[in-house]
Amino acid sequence: MVGRIVEIADDRRRLSVFRGFLMVHTTGGTRQLAGKVPLDDITALIANAHGISYTNNLLVDLAERGCPFVLCGANHNVAGMLWPIDGHHVQAKRMEAQIAASLPVQKRMWASVVRAKLQQQAAVLEACGAPDAPLNALVRKVRSGDPDNIEAQGARRYWGLLFGDGFKRDQKADGVNALLNYGYTILRATTARAVIAAGLHPSIGLHHSNDANAMRLVDDLMEPFRPMVDLKVRGLIRQGLFEVTPETKKALALVMCADMQTSAGATPIMVCTQRLAVSLAQVFLGERQELDLPLPGSSLDMGAMASEVV
Repeated sequence: MVGRIVEIADDRRRLSVFRGFLMVHTTGGTRQLAGKVPLDDITALIANAHGISYTNNLLVDLAERGCPFVLCGANHNVAGMLWPIDGHHVQAKRMEAQIAASLPVQKRMWASVVRAKLQQQAAVLEACGAPDAPLNALVRKVRSGDPDNIEAQGARRYWGLLFGDGFKRDQKADGVNALLNYGYTILRATTARAVIAAGLHPSIGLHHSNDANAMRLVDDLMEPFRPMVDLKVRGLIRQGLFEVTPETKKALALVMCADMQTSAGATPIMVCTQRLAVSLAQVFLGERQELDLPLPGSSLDMGAMASEVV
């Protein structure tokens, strides 16, 4: 299902629930209804402003629907996320299999994720008219577990080719980096919902190992989709849009609805994350051998994403 990413970006808003709807009211002075959205239509709710208040009933209803509630901190980075205890009817069985997964299986899955990310990065560079050979050459070098850290080698080449030699990825910086932060926040929330719905625990990762990161598996599985956000950001800056504004936020949120080619045909990125998470659960259970990843260089919207605000 392709749902809606709802962001609360205005100060002094009160969020509540009424008859299955998210209700957004203004606070201070005369209280007025600013908008309402059916809860069943929401993929993720993002709080990205100061002075927001919300009712416990709303948080409970979101959790019951498996809808992440995302709290943003400085420069549009995720500071926290609320997710439900129960995400799937056989969640315990799948989490047991996830915990018991052998190291060789985990390493093999991570290598598949890294190859997919490099392939999509190469496709993004090709769509932008930049050399893609350096990234394609690295795909063949990825070994189980990526012990040579080919992913990082690819990143060093990729950022300069995509945004210019002077660009440096810095989560605390403004401009292009802030746009990337916001796009990744949307992607992270979308992937978190997919992981939870698949009955997997988001803290038990394949590769990411930061003890303070409760979203390690989410950060692993979102990697192949990051280049789609990068491509949209490049399209925005080519139009002179360097700041996080309502216009650029809308464009970045819509990336999750862009189609990628999969074994099942054209599939929205939001659904691709779901298919990937489910396939990983099936690998852990011994029901399949490979992950369900988008096909190499498969975004059907690459031309538009590279040049237009959708």
